[in-house]
Amino acid sequence: MPIALYALAAAAFAIGMAEFVVVGILPTIAVHMNVDIPTAGELVSYYALGVAIAAPILTALTGKIDRRYLTVGLMLLFVLANVLTTLAPSYSLLLFGRILSGVVQGVFYSIATVIAADLVSKDKSGRAIGLVFAGMTIALVIGVPAGAFVTKWLNWRAAFALITILGLLSMVALFIFLPKDLKQPEPVSVWRQLSVIGVPRLLLVFLITGIGYGGSFIAYTYMSEILGKITGFSISAIGTILIFYGVAVTFGNFYASKWADKQGPLKASAGIFIALAVTLLLFGFFATNKFVVIPLIMIWGAAAFGSVPVLQLYVVQQAKKHFPQAINASSSMNIAAFNLGIAIGASVGGIVVAHFGLLATAPASAAVVAISILLILFSALLESRDNKKLKASNY
Repeated sequence: MPIALYALAAAAFAIGMAEFVVVGILPTIAVHMNVDIPTAGELVSYYALGVAIAAPILTALTGKIDRRYLTVGLMLLFVLANVLTTLAPSYSLLLFGRILSGVVQGVFYSIATVIAADLVSKDKSGRAIGLVFAGMTIALVIGVPAGAFVTKWLNWRAAFALITILGLLSMVALFIFLPKDLKQPEPVSVWRQLSVIGVPRLLLVFLITGIGYGGSFIAYTYMSEILGKITGFSISAIGTILIFYGVAVTFGNFYASKWADKQGPLKASAGIFIALAVTLLLFGFFATNKFVVIPLIMIWGAAAFGSVPVLQLYVVQQAKKHFPQAINASSSMNIAAFNLGIAIGASVGGIVVAHFGLLATAPASAAVVAISILLILFSALLESRDNKKLKASNY
């Protein structure tokens, strides 16, 4: 694999750590900033909302900018956003820093997906995209637990200072290793790019992404609280569990990408979301059992985050078939769908916690994820119909 892919993965690592470290240290931030847990959950939902809004709009607006300079510039903005987060004297500024960081992620992931696919041959595109997103999953193995340990050792600001340094190093790596002759898509008007939302087959993928992936965040946002208050783990034990979770995420990301290359992203995503829905349902029943919870969390991580490269590959494939003029925009819109799902999922999770308690988030997540399985089956039916029409037209 080209070394530029590893530079993209390094940047994805820093961004992934910034996105998910909050989940492991949410109670600490809530206490320090003098807010309740549902309010602190806004640091997850508003971050995701920043990604969702920025991904399609800014990707369209920056379509004419050289991809190499754009990617490096985005990481510079990421560094500045995390400096603000680290030094924020109030909850409002902390939230603003999170939103700004989310804006960077929205554009970066959508562009990185297409760059990764362009850097390799077509038969390796799934693995190339998987490698980039492996940076995000490795952040869950190392970065998120490291953030939890640094928070316990020093404070939560030190965790974001570490993220700032990692962002700066990855920015330098991108400047050095990204090719100067990156393929540049032909300019397309902003309206034309944003109009992908009106293409029915692409809209279906966006719905699968938002509902399937975002549904798991109804429970995931409050995982640390569940493990602490219901399962009875200590803060240090939760940090260790997050390492196991991250290891599972890495394996899920790698094998899901290979599965998508061999069997196709639609079959892979169906298997992934079935496993995720069942696991979330079981988690609700066994949350008080320390021995059962850990393997369930690992399966949860492998399934939820394994869906990311698979669905990104699927949307790129669908865009090439149904709207080839705006592949970048389709990729970015799917990134928006991931994060709109997270934002809504985290917000719904807050409502569920407030009215029904922490443990109710697990079956609520399972029910929402199950909806995405029905949408995948519908998409498979449409693809089968398309294939039959294509065969009939060839006779």
